[in-house]
Amino acid sequence: MKKRFIVASASPRRKELLSSAGYEFEIIVSDVDEKIEEEMSPSDVVMELAGRKAQAVSKENPDAVVLGCDTVVVLDNIILGKPKDESDAFKILQSLSGRTHCVYTGVCLTDGKRTESFSSCVEVEFYELSPETIYSYIETAEPMDKAGAYGIQGLGSVLVRKINGDYFSVVGLPLAETARALGSFEINGKIKL
Repeated sequence: MKKRFIVASASPRRKELLSSAGYEFEIIVSDVDEKIEEEMSPSDVVMELAGRKAQAVSKENPDAVVLGCDTVVVLDNIILGKPKDESDAFKILQSLSGRTHCVYTGVCLTDGKRTESFSSCVEVEFYELSPETIYSYIETAEPMDKAGAYGIQGLGSVLVRKINGDYFSVVGLPLAETARALGSFEINGKIKL
């Protein structure tokens, strides 16, 4: 009998990545408290939040393998969340201009008996951005629901000079590493790993 696979995330990007790799899954979004201790490292933050999401959904679905994820953008050891408004988006993008920041993604898989977690860190370097460029990007509304006020898979791709690491992790899911972890739970996409 095929195991149920649940993704505890409403992210359309994660859904698209998993679908493109041939996974069949349900989406059940967890409603967990995302407050964290300030002294936690970014890697610990994303693994803690991914774990909370996976565990919450797993408790209600003990027959399934559950995937929880969390992604944060970090500059100068400060986690940059989603912008509160256009002015905040401008400040965030201006702070990233011409600099390298890190994107951390945490992944947690659990079947209620066994849990596997890991995190990925990718360095992203931005071009120098003029105020005109920043304003024109904000006008597209794309930055408004994104951590760090940009989406590398969308229009924000033209802001990025280079990345060092897994592109898909910046999008929100380190797909190859996640696929291997899923394989250890006997969940496979089109390619058995």
